[in-house]
Amino acid sequence: MREKEMRVVITFKNTSAAMAMEKFCKEEGVSGRLIPVPREITSGCGLAWSASPDMKEDLLNLLEKCDIKYENIYVLKI
Repeated sequence: MREKEMRVVITFKNTSAAMAMEKFCKEEGVSGRLIPVPREITSGCGLAWSASPDMKEDLLNLLEKCDIKYENIYVLKI
């Protein structure tokens, strides 16, 4: 079994916002990936962006720059 690690998790209300996040992160060279929303939290579309916790500020800036609407941001062990 894989050991759990701390991650920043961004949830979205719809799939198009989650897909936009993936697109812009790839374009900007920002690491992370789309994942199913962890059981500990809920989300409207069931997809979330996961990245290293030290990326939180960069991700917030990217969300603002690209005008991507997100639901919540969590830092948790997954």
